[in-house]
Amino acid sequence: MQLQAALVLIILFFFLLAMSVPVSFCIITSAMITIIMFLTPQFGMFISAQKLVSGIDSFTLLAVPFFILAGQLMSSGGIARRLINLAELFLGKVPGSLALTNIAGNAMFGSLSGSGIAAATAIGGVMNPLEKEQGYDEGFSAATNIATAPVGQLIPPTNAFIVYSAASGGASVATLFMAGWIPGLLWAFLCMIVAFLYAKKQGYVVKREKLTGAEAAKVVWEAIPSLLLIVIIIGGILSGYFTPTEASGVAVIYAFILSAFIYKSIQLKDMKAILVDAAVMTTIVMLIIGASSVLSFVLSFTGLPQAISSLMLGVSDNKIVILLLINVILLIVGTFMDMAPALLIFTPIFLPVITNIGMDPIQFGVMMVMNLSIGTVTPPVGSVLFVGCSVAKLKVEDVISRLIPYFAAILAALLFVTFVPAFSTWLPTVLGLM
Repeated sequence: MQLQAALVLIILFFFLLAMSVPVSFCIITSAMITIIMFLTPQFGMFISAQKLVSGIDSFTLLAVPFFILAGQLMSSGGIARRLINLAELFLGKVPGSLALTNIAGNAMFGSLSGSGIAAATAIGGVMNPLEKEQGYDEGFSAATNIATAPVGQLIPPTNAFIVYSAASGGASVATLFMAGWIPGLLWAFLCMIVAFLYAKKQGYVVKREKLTGAEAAKVVWEAIPSLLLIVIIIGGILSGYFTPTEASGVAVIYAFILSAFIYKSIQLKDMKAILVDAAVMTTIVMLIIGASSVLSFVLSFTGLPQAISSLMLGVSDNKIVILLLINVILLIVGTFMDMAPALLIFTPIFLPVITNIGMDPIQFGVMMVMNLSIGTVTPPVGSVLFVGCSVAKLKVEDVISRLIPYFAAILAALLFVTFVPAFSTWLPTVLGLM
């Protein structure tokens, strides 16, 4: 009966997905039908409702709407321009400095907003015209922006690790936050090498006047309040002043004060639209999380995670082969599924596998988030890819060829994170979190 239930669940889910049904409804519909077919209908409806509610009844998940709102405030708060000025100040007249500034801007702004789409829009919207003005190839500029916009999804604070924590049964959010720093910076650094080599070959050198000491000091001073958000959030969590959930509330208050009263880039009349956007995004994420709780119950009933674990370990007992196989599956999944549902669906499936081969769940969480972040810049439904092309006013086919060297760099970073545990575990260990 378990095998039949698993087949029904899988077939229903992918059929609904192919019919363009929203992912959350694909999850809950396939799960409920499976429960009703193989358990009593009354019990099926009761357990589905119970799991739907209990799945989002979590203090940890309270951080999700707050970080979403903080990201919305940051995206609307005129912060991108100040971070770009800061990055440009330090990169100076290095070949390809505008492209390198784009990458640094994406890393900083993405970590503040927690959204690859927001970074691609805010940073790309400023940098693409500047690079075009300096004679940069438009496809190269767009590819640089697209390839590095998701970096902020690894650098805390980020909702992806909160979702993974919920899906994995309680992995420490603070530890995951610290574990994402080096992989995120590695992604950005390797892409900077690609941009530098291409720019040097093409002779891209920025033509601008040198700033005076007073002007440079002003650039740094204006950017400091934005960067202080990361310091406050991470410092507060590590020092024990507040939990990651409480930190999300602090982030909202700080982002509001910064945007409304210090930078004065949003007005009180703008808050209605910002709150509505944040509420809509929160509703989507929470519905997916609740639906995935129903799915987790069905998965445990069908024994599918254990069956997949046994199957993969039966194919090979070589850790390298298994991890490569998991990476390939996640890379494929990431091309057609958003990160939150993918984390919620595949974490309980692959967690028994990585536990059996001795991989730390924290390292696996970073590997998984990084892997699925790559899916946002790959066709056919990469959200950051299409947003980045739209910002640059280019077709996807005009950008793909320029993305190939960046894909090579990003995959190299993924392999480092997969096979060298220290990239994910060293910083949390030094900070006493592991």
